Amino acid sequence: MRIPETLYSTFANKCPRCHQGKVFANRNPYNIRETLHMKSDCDHCGLHYEREPGFFYGAMYVSYAITAIILFVWLVSDLLWFHQEPEVLFGWVVLTVLLTFPLIFRWARIIWLNFFFRFDKIKYGSKSEMIHS
Repeated sequence: MRIPETLYSTFANKCPRCHQGKVFANRNPYNIRETLHMKSDCDHCGLHYEREPGFFYGAMYVSYAITAIILFVWLVSDLLWFHQEPEVLFGWVVLTVLLTFPLIFRWARIIWLNFFFRFDKIKYGSKSEMIHS
């Protein structure tokens, strides 16, 4: 199943093909100097992340979808519980998106990579096999 593999790769900052190498050099997305620094290749399997120039433009659509989900969650929670003025709600949404931008940026890129590269279970095994070997 692709969803658990994609979720693991996304939240663990791991290569979509081998689930071993890191996609971003620094694990902390809030490190200002290295927030946007992405490795060009996987250290473990050698996968070249950028297939062609402009490859990650598609990640903007993923980022847009994640941001839309944040907006939807705020809207529903406001309708059900908070009942704030529109200006206040707008401020909360903007603040949330600004604070989560480094995470959204990274997640969007890794999810985009997972659209094109699948986890190779035959070559790299499952996580339980890696733990026991």
